[in-house]
Amino acid sequence: MKFLIAGLGSIGRRHFRNLIASGEKDIVLLRSHRATLPEEELAGYPVETELRAALKNHKPDAVIVANPTALHLDVAIPAAEAGCHILLEKPVSDSLDRLDVLQNAAEKSGSRILVGFQFRYHPTLNKARALIQAGALGKILTVHAHWGEYLPQWHPWEDYRQSYAARADLGGGVLRTLTHPLDYLRYLVGEVESLWSFSGHVSALEMDVEDVAEIGLKFEGGALGGVHLNYVQRPPAHRLEIVGANGTLRWDGLEGGLYFLKTSAPFGSFSDDPPAPVMDIFSPPEGFERNQLFLAQTRHFVESALGKVEPRCTLADGAMALRLALAAQESQESGRVIQIQNR
Repeated sequence: MKFLIAGLGSIGRRHFRNLIASGEKDIVLLRSHRATLPEEELAGYPVETELRAALKNHKPDAVIVANPTALHLDVAIPAAEAGCHILLEKPVSDSLDRLDVLQNAAEKSGSRILVGFQFRYHPTLNKARALIQAGALGKILTVHAHWGEYLPQWHPWEDYRQSYAARADLGGGVLRTLTHPLDYLRYLVGEVESLWSFSGHVSALEMDVEDVAEIGLKFEGGALGGVHLNYVQRPPAHRLEIVGANGTLRWDGLEGGLYFLKTSAPFGSFSDDPPAPVMDIFSPPEGFERNQLFLAQTRHFVESALGKVEPRCTLADGAMALRLALAAQESQESGRVIQIQNR
């Protein structure tokens, strides 16, 4: 297969390296030459600076869209029109505009689109999903995710103020940039019925977007919960708790462990001497590290492009994560609870 990578910043470089690690060598680079990373590893690979020329001259089978968020659809739509299969980085765009154009182009040409929410490949998050689907937790009652990181430490080689994550014109802000929990909560618990949010720029970081957000969620299945996001936390923290009638799941996104506290007492029962909960611990495979999520995603993308599997995270999934992020913005601006249309 021939791959075109659009955008060679941090995530574009990761995709480049993972394609090579997966045995792929036919790679074309679409570049603006504004990346702040060293150039040496890219030597010897063909480079284009204009998308139409890249599609015409090289006729790639697959395109990886890794440029700034606000520019995603400028690449994805022509790629879909050309029949290329697409790995589209999250969030899929900075607004819902033109997502229907992309969907229609993909349906017409047969382009398969995988959205880059790599936590769908996490072994212990998938264990949590399996436990939930098997009914081990009983009815899900409440769900909370927390993700905080210090933005200036994301890419120490560049000025954080110029990064897409810190700029409104490039689609930044915690609500759109840190959409992973909005996706994996749907993946684990189901659709969101409504939400409210408080968000804002509350720190001394220099940016024109929100750096902290609190989102309250009501799920169609009845569970209540929320998501906390921030660009200010040192050291970083990424964790999830899901409480069900029969026990609690706790997941640590930094060390990868999943903890299942099970109770044998019927929900709603009362006892002067309740039985102690039993804890099952599920650890990731030995030697597991973060890039394995991206490697698994790369392999899945190749299999999807070859028609062997269906995309694990579809364009519709990516659009819903963005819709939830934009609904959170709307709630902050309007002071209202926002109803989510899932049909």
